[in-house]
Amino acid sequence: MQALLKLSRAIDWLSALVGRWVIWLILASTVISGVNAVVRKVFNTSSNAYLEVQWYLFAAAFLLAAGYTLLNGEHVKIDVVYSRLSRKTQNWIDVFGFAVFLLPMCLVALWFGVPFFLQGFYSGEMSSNAGGLIRWPVYLMMPLGFALLTLQGISELIKRIAFGMGLIEDPTAKKGEKSAEEELAEEIRRLAEQEGKA
Repeated sequence: MQALLKLSRAIDWLSALVGRWVIWLILASTVISGVNAVVRKVFNTSSNAYLEVQWYLFAAAFLLAAGYTLLNGEHVKIDVVYSRLSRKTQNWIDVFGFAVFLLPMCLVALWFGVPFFLQGFYSGEMSSNAGGLIRWPVYLMMPLGFALLTLQGISELIKRIAFGMGLIEDPTAKKGEKSAEEELAEEIRRLAEQEGKA
């Protein structure tokens, strides 16, 4: 199990690295969007390439960051029932969900995504829009994103099983990190104290 936990740590490191770099794609997309709007309004000209590169960057950010999002436990969950269960029960629900739903879904996406990318790559498929871009770079994001999500799903499965066996601490516990709500409450409390002193 220690070898699997070492693999899990390596996957977590990779997901964190990808997450730190993917955030720049959002900035790039925002800057391109702003420049496109200014050029369109000031010079009364534009190109579909500007719009498509924004879509490409957004797709890349969304897909490549899926593993990073899973690493940080930020995917949407329906917590109405889940949050009322014991941590041990939650852990085994996670194991079931990763093994039965997440990983098979990722493998199906890879099964269909890789040939889709290869077909676009070998054909040199171009956008049908005037001034549009070549399509294979955005097609690559699907298998790449699902491969990263698959790896992180394997890492999370390993950690949940190790936690269930009592080998590691709870992998979902965020040590020393405060939620946005807790930070807001502290800021309101601090401001109220400052006003009380004034």
